[in-house]
Amino acid sequence: MPKEIAVHVGENGETTSLNEKGTIIVYQKRQGKWNVSRAKDFYLDQGLGLKDLRRQMEDVISFLSDCRIFVGLSIVGVPYFALEKAGFSVWEFEGKPVEFLDYILAQEETRAEQESQKPNNVVPSPVETSAGCYKLSLKEIQENNLGVTSKQVLLPFLRKGKFYSLEVICSHLPPWLEAELMSGNLTSSVEKISSNELRVIIAKKCCYECH
Repeated sequence: MPKEIAVHVGENGETTSLNEKGTIIVYQKRQGKWNVSRAKDFYLDQGLGLKDLRRQMEDVISFLSDCRIFVGLSIVGVPYFALEKAGFSVWEFEGKPVEFLDYILAQEETRAEQESQKPNNVVPSPVETSAGCYKLSLKEIQENNLGVTSKQVLLPFLRKGKFYSLEVICSHLPPWLEAELMSGNLTSSVEKISSNELRVIIAKKCCYECH
């Protein structure tokens, strides 16, 4: 299947942020050459409510179809979360697509090859410390190549929602987790324990924290 990369570009042909008027162009590589597969004018109106912003991003994702790589000058907030949730690899680049399409494709192919070669490790899971309250350390995953990611470990647990609160120890707050906390029915607090260690308490908005 031909490789596709979507890029949001402005009138000058260079990448622009999604809240600036521009065009989403899907480039497809065939026989060593990049061609325009399809294009869609796009502008994310920040004056809209959250529901309408999400609807706009749903339309974009539908337009992108099987393409799962998206590039823009700046991709944050609702757009980032919507793309990440839909399984996109999100890149921020400045310049014209011709300057970075091959680089991004090479990086994506390298990452895919590395993922395929990783051993099928047993994925650790949160440990219940009291009724409905769990604890998990991501530090070893973040600091060592264990063949699993923090997202693989934590996201399924959060999506199931069968907990009152979860304490996460990590060396840094993963971007995907920030997006997940912004979007769902979860509340969180972050405490810096040391220079390279954070404690994140995640709880349902409808529930009390465990004592």
